[in-house]
Amino acid sequence: MLRFIKHNLTGIDSVEIYPLISLLIFVLFFFGVLAYVIKMKKSRVHELGAMPFDETDEVETTKLNGL
Repeated sequence: MLRFIKHNLTGIDSVEIYPLISLLIFVLFFFGVLAYVIKMKKSRVHELGAMPFDETDEVETTKLNGL
């Protein structure tokens, strides 16, 4: 299976640049998310961390949906 894909890719000019572009996009996205998380306020982190255990949102959502 891999030889069919490899054969098709050898016909493309400058195909070796695509893995580098993909890696660059991944690294930029990773560091962007990392910078966002580092700059996030501690109170917001605790608020987001407590969301799965907060039952008031679920009750209010149920009331709004008419259930």
